[in-house]
Amino acid sequence: MSFRLPLLFFLLTWLLLPAVPDAQAQELPLATDFPLEGVEAYDEAIATPDEVIGHVIGTRHTESLQVVNYFEHVAAQSDRVLLTEYARSYQNRALVYATVTSEANHARLDEIREANERLTTDPGSVSDAELADMPAIIYMGYSVHGDEASGTEAALLLLYHLAAGSGPAVDALLDDLVILIDPNMNPDGRDRFAYWVNQNRGGVHTTDVQDREHSQPWPRGRTNHYWFDLNRDWMPLAHPESQGKIGVYQHWRPQVLTDFHEMGRNSTYFFQPGIPERTHPRTPEINQELTMELARFHARQLDSMGELYWTRERFDDYYYGKGSTYPDVQGTVGILFEESSSRSLETESNFGDKHYSETVRNQFATTLSTLEGSVDLRDRLLRYQRDFFAEVPERYNAFDTKAYVLGHGNDPQRAQGLAQILDQHRVQIHDLAEPLEQDGQRFEPGEAFIIPMNQTQHQFIRGVMERAETFPDSLFYDVSTWTLPLAFGLPHAEVQRTPDRFIGEQLSDFSFTGGEMIGGRSNVGYIMEWGRYFAPRALYRLQDAGLRTMVMTEEMGVPIRGTTYEIDRGAILIPSQQDDMSPQEVYQHVQNIVAEDHVRVYGVESGLMPERPDFGSPSANVLEKPRVALVTGAGTSQLNVGEAWHLMNERYHMPASLIDADRLRSADLSLYNTIVMAGGSYGSVSSDAIESWVRSGGTLIAIHSAAEWAVRNGMADLERKPLDTDSLLQGQPYADLSAARGAQNIGGSIFEATIDHTHPLAFGYGQTAPFFRNLNRFYEPSGRPGAAVATYTDDPLMSGYLSDAQRELASGSASVEGHRVGRGRVVLMFDNPNFRAFWWGTNGFYANALFFGRSF
Repeated sequence: MSFRLPLLFFLLTWLLLPAVPDAQAQELPLATDFPLEGVEAYDEAIATPDEVIGHVIGTRHTESLQVVNYFEHVAAQSDRVLLTEYARSYQNRALVYATVTSEANHARLDEIREANERLTTDPGSVSDAELADMPAIIYMGYSVHGDEASGTEAALLLLYHLAAGSGPAVDALLDDLVILIDPNMNPDGRDRFAYWVNQNRGGVHTTDVQDREHSQPWPRGRTNHYWFDLNRDWMPLAHPESQGKIGVYQHWRPQVLTDFHEMGRNSTYFFQPGIPERTHPRTPEINQELTMELARFHARQLDSMGELYWTRERFDDYYYGKGSTYPDVQGTVGILFEESSSRSLETESNFGDKHYSETVRNQFATTLSTLEGSVDLRDRLLRYQRDFFAEVPERYNAFDTKAYVLGHGNDPQRAQGLAQILDQHRVQIHDLAEPLEQDGQRFEPGEAFIIPMNQTQHQFIRGVMERAETFPDSLFYDVSTWTLPLAFGLPHAEVQRTPDRFIGEQLSDFSFTGGEMIGGRSNVGYIMEWGRYFAPRALYRLQDAGLRTMVMTEEMGVPIRGTTYEIDRGAILIPSQQDDMSPQEVYQHVQNIVAEDHVRVYGVESGLMPERPDFGSPSANVLEKPRVALVTGAGTSQLNVGEAWHLMNERYHMPASLIDADRLRSADLSLYNTIVMAGGSYGSVSSDAIESWVRSGGTLIAIHSAAEWAVRNGMADLERKPLDTDSLLQGQPYADLSAARGAQNIGGSIFEATIDHTHPLAFGYGQTAPFFRNLNRFYEPSGRPGAAVATYTDDPLMSGYLSDAQRELASGSASVEGHRVGRGRVVLMFDNPNFRAFWWGTNGFYANALFFGRSF
């Protein structure tokens, strides 16, 4: 491919051409005017969006199936477009992306991708001369938040523009770029939103913000099926939408990635760079410089349209789990766009009425400016990515940590779960070749992974593995830390010596394994160890099959074939003699959980143990199958609720009844033995009704702000530690007050707690555990004997930001408490044990509350 002059040259050349009659002027199929330059014609053989979806873009909210239909239609008509399905959502909606480039580039697409791959895997082999002949790869991503809908409409226009358009502006994009269009990154959320607004709009729409069309009901359309924010899942990869998307990203490794959003209606247009002081330190300065260079193209485009905009305020570039930040640690320039939203067909705003078509127009405008800027900066973008990875040896030599070692501990599935995530990010993971002692810990081959830092993903690994301790700013748009080994609760260490002799075979298969049957079929029964990640799933599988199960509250010594096995508290006893089930059928169920849930089970030879307790001991409590009501709806946090729902459904394979808060008063609560309040204000919930249900024998699990609700309503006697904010703000200038208040927030930090591991709520845990905290208020532990399950250490901060005033309050504060109330139980968890589905290390506390909540 010959070197292309900057796109501005083509636009200037086009402007000097003789004017064509107005009747031949090109128009975009959008319900508002858009200034098109450098487009000579649109091919009539390529269908416009309205010819396929039945409405002009901007006159109605396009539904997900219509988006896919149009992309399929154009891909069948155009040699410029290749369509790929990359995932299916929980509701089985297709997620697709279109690869759009010139026909000449399509003819050698594999060659282009392989050459681009060398920029990251073998950068030293790519010369400047080769860069001059390479197209840039641009990933255009839209509407990861389902109710921020204008981005997807802009993607439909972009596909038409590139597939049907001709002229210097379009030709330059197709020749110098390979454009990946991901039009709809959250189809489940989008359709939840689109159905609402389309169905609540009549023949004459209104701008009244109190109208039903403008007032989405809980849980709104922002999130996916399980109410997760997918724009926080680029790093954790808990969901199929994100896993597929990262597969596309890592397959192509683009030079630019865009992330189109919407914000409140009373704003103007935002594009990055964000606040400079809140850029993650692992992101190179040149990344932000290139972001600023591209910003000049956005500014020029919006200036020409008379649109107001802003940069370098409010939004940051810190958390690597967001779409615009994830690429920044991998040699890509990620860019966030935020359009003020109509959230309906048309709405009132401080800047006048805003029509949906105008929001689409603005998103399309910055779409084109991104592509135009990428053509102009093509050589610099390619050079930046090559040099980013060429500097890995230099970064390795300068970094004290030469490898990370991760132990399995007693739960290999958590280590395998983390390895699965890292593997999807193309992190190279190896077996540990020989025993390694580091920081007072010993790691054994076959029981640990080692991750060398001298590899392509050096900067990414550092960004997700290290602990954050110092910060240039005290304010964060999102969390301040996400250290993955702490999130998974794994033994780990930083190896600060040459790791070569410890690095074994590179691994590629991280499937869950570890199920083990010790002993054989038993006429007495079986003992399942607790504490492995999928043990709750195994227990529910047994209970749902009708087996009677018990939990042993004492340690056991179990002799099998001449060896005595020491088993911790929390072991599940499964008698061979069951109602309506033969011992052989029981044995088959036990074999199933070993194979499918990866648990360790012992076949008991005799009910009489060498030392107490025996198999039939009164220290074993018969377990009741959880019948869970999860409180949802207005007044609850959709994110916290979704995390609890997802864990139960997707990982534990157990049902939960979703009961809206305003229906609790009239609901028949006797159908449930467990109610989960995962977080929220709960203004419509009658505390008297809940307390009466608890006193009658129910178990209330109150998480995060719901734990505060339970304390405020007298279900547990804990004292809140006061934070005197006024004295902290004394003497601050007015202009600094907001930042000074914000400095006391805990957006997301990791704390260490001491554990009473003899308590049923802590079965499966050791002496300490890391907890994720994003709640600002702290409470003194209960004075009730045995109620304090997890309590923060004297200096609990392990990673993340915490003000000095909050650090003092955090010391010795309550994290998990268990209280008896009448015949029932109240479990308080001031930290969220299920945070964003990647905090595997504390999921066990939630599972213990579900299954053992009636055992203390």
